[in-house]
Amino acid sequence: MTHPAYGVLRQVSPTASVLLENNPSSMTLEGTNSWVLRAPGASSCVIVDPGYDDREHLSLLAASAPVELILLTHHHPDHADGAPWLASEVSAPVRAFDASLCIGAEALAADEVVSVAGLEIGVLHTPGHTADSVSFRIGGEVLTGDTILGRGTTVLDDLGAYLGSLRVLASVPPGTLGLPGHGPELADLGATAREYLAHREQRLDQVRAALRELGPDATPRQVVELVYADVDRALWVPAEHSVRAQLDYLRTL
Repeated sequence: MTHPAYGVLRQVSPTASVLLENNPSSMTLEGTNSWVLRAPGASSCVIVDPGYDDREHLSLLAASAPVELILLTHHHPDHADGAPWLASEVSAPVRAFDASLCIGAEALAADEVVSVAGLEIGVLHTPGHTADSVSFRIGGEVLTGDTILGRGTTVLDDLGAYLGSLRVLASVPPGTLGLPGHGPELADLGATAREYLAHREQRLDQVRAALRELGPDATPRQVVELVYADVDRALWVPAEHSVRAQLDYLRTL
């Protein structure tokens, strides 16, 4: 595996190839993974998460094969902003869990199976990073969007929902390949999901300890300054977002 490989469509499995968008940052890692899916021998493909409205990147996706459908894992711009232009360019519909993102098609439903490009794509509603986050299951592979990354941890909106989503992904068969929205693919998605669960429990214990020291009304920023003291301050803003979700979770128990 070579990662990153900007501008090069890299085959990962018999059904999945990835085109890495050149938009690296502390939040996107090396950049956004735009996935091209099709069954062996199929004449058309599915694009998952075309990324920003980056015409060079989108044009490469459009040229990869006739595009039958565009799918979105969630609404964040580094995944979804380029979808309208690409949909117009290749005359394909856009489907997402959030109906406002859809073009020429209905919203995705939890546990739906989408038959397209010779594939049966199962829709898993995996909220927590965002309320509209979904993962896509194709045989022994799962596209996880930002629910599970190829490296590091994700920012949260709702910790309770997220823990439930991690338990769903932790239950996949051993050896299930994880295809994330950022970072390299994961050889065993279930094992990674269990590591994420353990990490979240560890962070919750740290936040509980911080509240004992700071008092029950401590702000997310105060908790971040204590718990994330050894972390690069450039990451404190997203950390504060996740800590807010953890505090909301703990205060409902």
